[in-house]
Amino acid sequence: MDVHVDTQQPLLENATIPHKTPKTPTQKTIRKAFKGTAHLAKLLPTGTVLIFQTLSPAFTHQGQCHTMTSKVMTIGLLTFCSISCFLMSFTDSFRDERGKVRYGVASLNGLWIMDASVRILVEEAPKYRLRFIDFFHAFGSILVFGAIALFDESVVKCFVPKPSEEAKELLVSLPIGIGLLCSVLFIVVPSQRHGIGFPLSRN
Repeated sequence: MDVHVDTQQPLLENATIPHKTPKTPTQKTIRKAFKGTAHLAKLLPTGTVLIFQTLSPAFTHQGQCHTMTSKVMTIGLLTFCSISCFLMSFTDSFRDERGKVRYGVASLNGLWIMDASVRILVEEAPKYRLRFIDFFHAFGSILVFGAIALFDESVVKCFVPKPSEEAKELLVSLPIGIGLLCSVLFIVVPSQRHGIGFPLSRN
């Protein structure tokens, strides 16, 4: 008795592998720029970045900005987020006796705690005082947010719908330069604060 064995070729053997189009130098640069956005976002308050990324497409109508109202609302969003990044740099946190996280604002005398019922130890107050480095990080945060805004396609299209070749190169290289500079400076001169929207310390 003859047994007929039906042999089939693997499906993937005859499948056609799509040809991958090589990327141009400009496309590679833009891809690296968008990857850098995720890194830069870590230097800013989480809530501020989330608000911007959520409302930006809606306020700009996906970059169209048909009316002056859209542009005004977008400018308002950028201003609000910039001020938020600046002010959040002066916030800090600590754990009370029960281990609960408490937030406050740095002042010349120590830390102004938002919950008036909580008091910080007198000997602990000096390390929370307002310092020059806080202003350095505050202005640096505004620059970093500006770089993230320039990475946002909707914002760029809203204000520069038809950029020239020189403008395109500037819109790509400028935020990368700002991000790289601020990243290095933030590493060299790190902030010891763990304010609102920033990762908390284990201690």
